[in-house]
Amino acid sequence: MNGIDKITARIENDAVADAARIAQQTHDTCQTIKAEGEKKAQDSYWERFRQGVAATEDRVQRLAKTADMEARKSVLSFKQSIVAEAFDKAEAKLNGLSGEEYVAFLAALAARAAATGTEEIVLNGADRKAYGRKVVDRANAALRAAGKTGKLTLSDREGAFDRGLICRQGSVSVNCTVEALMAQAREDMASDVAAELFG
Repeated sequence: MNGIDKITARIENDAVADAARIAQQTHDTCQTIKAEGEKKAQDSYWERFRQGVAATEDRVQRLAKTADMEARKSVLSFKQSIVAEAFDKAEAKLNGLSGEEYVAFLAALAARAAATGTEEIVLNGADRKAYGRKVVDRANAALRAAGKTGKLTLSDREGAFDRGLICRQGSVSVNCTVEALMAQAREDMASDVAAELFG
């Protein structure tokens, strides 16, 4: 082997060695890039997975709160309807009183509403004709029995209301119509009735 052959062989060997080294470096670089890419892909996947889970949990919590609020509204609406029904039944019972029960009811109202015992009692036209004198007599008797002045009188005026009475003296009137009494009872007793029904 002469000198040129030796140099050529050496260049060839160096080139093969350089090519093998470059190939190895390229392979190693590709493996590193591939590993980094796989890690980034995995990290991205798990990050999206965590975000999806968090979004789902948030949506479930919002839906649960909404459902809870709707359920509370439904229960409240149901309770209010039951309370309203209880007052409606009480009003119907008062409006259904007749004869002696109704006279006793009106007399008790008049006696309780009288401040001086000398007021006039206003009834609607039908009640004035049917029960007026009895109501006033019985209310006066109740006032006297309680040691108070019992000089209520039956008004010549007729009230424009369905049931109950108005106790009047001068410009001062106490509205004891069934409608007014029930409106006041609803305002004063609604929470007590609800507590009794749903306690």
